[in-house]
Amino acid sequence: MIRRLAVLTLAAASLALPCTAFAEATEVGGVKYEDAVQLANTRLQLNGAGVRYKAIFKVYAAGLYLTGKAATPEAVLAAPGPRRLHIVMLREIDGNELGKLFTKGMEQNSSRTEFSKLIPGIIKMSEIFSQRRKLASGESFSIDMVPGTGVSILVNGKPTAEPIKEPEFFNAMMKIWLGKSPADARLKDALLGQARMQEQHN
Repeated sequence: MIRRLAVLTLAAASLALPCTAFAEATEVGGVKYEDAVQLANTRLQLNGAGVRYKAIFKVYAAGLYLTGKAATPEAVLAAPGPRRLHIVMLREIDGNELGKLFTKGMEQNSSRTEFSKLIPGIIKMSEIFSQRRKLASGESFSIDMVPGTGVSILVNGKPTAEPIKEPEFFNAMMKIWLGKSPADARLKDALLGQARMQEQHN
């Protein structure tokens, strides 16, 4: 009887394993990122996640979701279908200041011609963040790109304005983290799924 119960227990445990695998999440900076999310009726998978540091301080956690894995900035920028960058604040920051930093990052990673095309979207983005006096630790925002719809910025899961229609805008924002002058080189590696490789080299 005891042996039979042991066999049944092991069988139940083995059946439970696949369910546990699907429920897995990646944790960075105390923030859990689900391995898959839904956007515009499309399943996106977590490409990579990491923490943005300024000096020794953690500023925010970021997770990049794509329809398929991408290991280079070029592959991310060329990825088909919907895409999402989800950011969770790890310390309080002024919303207006954050908008200015994003604008500076876009300018540093774009040519003058490219940047001039982004100005309408940058104005709208700046308005969204300037309306937030502060973003507290634990608050979040997502940058969602849906083909045919545009780029939506959601704060704490809620849409903040009409989508930004410029097709170049999402990739220009991604270059803040994945461009030649990234906000944080380690975060760039982490978003590209190379965090473990980086740890091995350090």
